[in-house]
Amino acid sequence: MKIIIAPDSFKESMSAEIAANAVMKGFQAVFPNAQYICLPIADGGEGTVDTLIAAVGGERVKTEVTDPLGQPINAYYGLLQQGKTAVIEMAQASGLMLVKPEQRNPMLTNSYGTGQLIKSALDKGVQHIILGIGGSATVDGGVGMLQALGANFYDNQQKILSLNGNVLNQIESIDVSALDPRLKSCLIDVACDVDNPLVGERGAAVVFGPQKGATPEMVAALEKGLNQFADVVKRIKNKDYRYIPGSGAAGGVSVAIMAFMNAQLKPGIDIVIDAVKLVHHMADADLVIVGEGSMDGQTTGGKAPLGIAKVAAKHHVPVIALSGVLGQGVEVLHEKGIDALFSILPRICKLEDALVQGEMNLQHTAYNVASALKIGQQLLPKK
Repeated sequence: MKIIIAPDSFKESMSAEIAANAVMKGFQAVFPNAQYICLPIADGGEGTVDTLIAAVGGERVKTEVTDPLGQPINAYYGLLQQGKTAVIEMAQASGLMLVKPEQRNPMLTNSYGTGQLIKSALDKGVQHIILGIGGSATVDGGVGMLQALGANFYDNQQKILSLNGNVLNQIESIDVSALDPRLKSCLIDVACDVDNPLVGERGAAVVFGPQKGATPEMVAALEKGLNQFADVVKRIKNKDYRYIPGSGAAGGVSVAIMAFMNAQLKPGIDIVIDAVKLVHHMADADLVIVGEGSMDGQTTGGKAPLGIAKVAAKHHVPVIALSGVLGQGVEVLHEKGIDALFSILPRICKLEDALVQGEMNLQHTAYNVASALKIGQQLLPKK
């Protein structure tokens, strides 16, 4: 039996690599002679850099940037293909995990550090940037990122605006004349893990704002600000970006990237699937195990498990998903290629306990799933 284990990270609990090993240990206790192919997966969020470095070879580049609240931190990105390609995670510089839960406030966070990572990669002479924008702490429309790359934002008094999501409502004009000229000759692919628009009921403020610490009042202010930002961008570029699928990703940073950096959005999972040669491994597989920290109806919007499931379906390979939480609307995943779903939580507990115990709970759940599969094999009619 050949089993592909391809989980994403379990946010704030364990990396995709640790998750894959936990699942394998659980299954090996039941099926010690099976062949296991561990393919840690990312879809543009945390783990994308390490996943691609492991898949195609490369090196980490460490540099100092500012975090979402403007404090200095050490971050890294990857250089691939003899330094021609850089893979950057927004989560490294502007990630939600960098902000303590009690300090999370998208009116105060910014994406400036992500721009610093891009600038560092340009300094290395890269010709291609893969930018993963999952896991951000920001809803600033990419204003901070553009400021780090040379753009200026002005209010109606022609005063230069500072950073953070709370300036969106004040933007009256944008000057990109000093934007880093090297961006024009650099191909930028944005690894995007959602298809949400910039504004509206599925937009950046309404859907993702609360996850990043926004109160209902903040959500309303951010929604208004993102519309204001989109209006100004439309005047400059003669194009309305607010309803493009994926324009709401990472608090709207994708709009700034598309409008001013000539970038294109791509499903992050597709980039990674190609890199890890999933189709090759899937050809003779018997079972696929996927997983991530939380699965619900939104998982259909470009998340890693569905990307893996689509490839498995083409090869008629069954898929089992293991998740920390199974949320509202998760049943729709059965229609999208995931055959069975299991929560790894054994009991009601505090969130901090669930995060600490994640690896152990995942291994135990994998063991129980494997045990159920073995019972199923024993129940089959003997020939």
